[in-house]
Amino acid sequence: MNMKSLALAASVALTPVAAVADPAGCDPNEERLVFSHITAISGHPKGEAAASFAEVVNERMDGRYCVEVFGNSDLYTDGPELFEAMLAGEVHFAAPSMSKLSPFTPRFQLFEIPFLFDGPLHAMEFFNSDDARRHLLSELEDDGFYGLNFWSNGMRQLSADVPLRGPYDGAGRTFRVQASTPIINRQIELMGITPKKLAFKDVHDALASGEVQGQQNTWSNIYSKEFYLHQAAVTETNHTYLGYVFMTSTRFLDGLDPQTRREFVELADLVTHERNRFAYELNQMAREEILYDDGIVIRLSPDELQKWRDAFAPILIEFRDVVGSELLDAAMRINAETDPFN
Repeated sequence: MNMKSLALAASVALTPVAAVADPAGCDPNEERLVFSHITAISGHPKGEAAASFAEVVNERMDGRYCVEVFGNSDLYTDGPELFEAMLAGEVHFAAPSMSKLSPFTPRFQLFEIPFLFDGPLHAMEFFNSDDARRHLLSELEDDGFYGLNFWSNGMRQLSADVPLRGPYDGAGRTFRVQASTPIINRQIELMGITPKKLAFKDVHDALASGEVQGQQNTWSNIYSKEFYLHQAAVTETNHTYLGYVFMTSTRFLDGLDPQTRREFVELADLVTHERNRFAYELNQMAREEILYDDGIVIRLSPDELQKWRDAFAPILIEFRDVVGSELLDAAMRINAETDPFN
């Protein structure tokens, strides 16, 4: 992404938000704030968290501010146009995935390294560390963004039009990838597969038509968008973590008086604490719904899982300098020290 093009967007007239339906029913005297995201509004960790944030702001700041949530890519995808809209003041809140923020700092590619985290609790423990905030959230400010907090989804699984028990069972196919970053592309290429970048909103139709034959995502995404209906099976690899940065623009925050700014930051922390606790449950419920709907889930044996780990092992070595050794070491240390049952 060209940083200069984002900076110029502040002076570019974008599609007026007023042209879109008003789902929150804001009062005329309230300042309308837009929250744009790409996932389902209900039954998805991000969608539920966004709705919760809007609800608490609209209740506690009634008469002053009104947050409207637009999901399912109804306003923007999580691509450059979203960040342009935030800099231009057309969107006030968003929660893009980590991969979409790598153009601002390559450190966000940390979460694309397979098997770096053993599970969502390990990733969340890392989010709460000073290293994550210092090396990730703070680095967004130079580009005009403020990271309010980290939102959790869960671990990614792989699916295809053929069952995937081994890392090379899908060789020769084309898989959708979330973003064309070097690490994601390298992972897919190590499987003998061609990566194809597609927006999240286009994945279902691409799987249905055969444009792509596989994908990787969390249980909540696979279920809520019905990806599993066009796949032979979903393989429970838990190979990478999918989370989001709940963010706003420094333009918006800097335009608030100190007390109001504190209110927004505190409400963001409150919602993050409450909703992250339910992300794991939502993903497990989605997994069960897939099985209930006759979807096939492949559970790997320890030996089978080790083959996946071995196949992806070169990525950690190849991209250590890209992500940063200090950040990688901190993530691995926290992963080793975290008790998943505590």
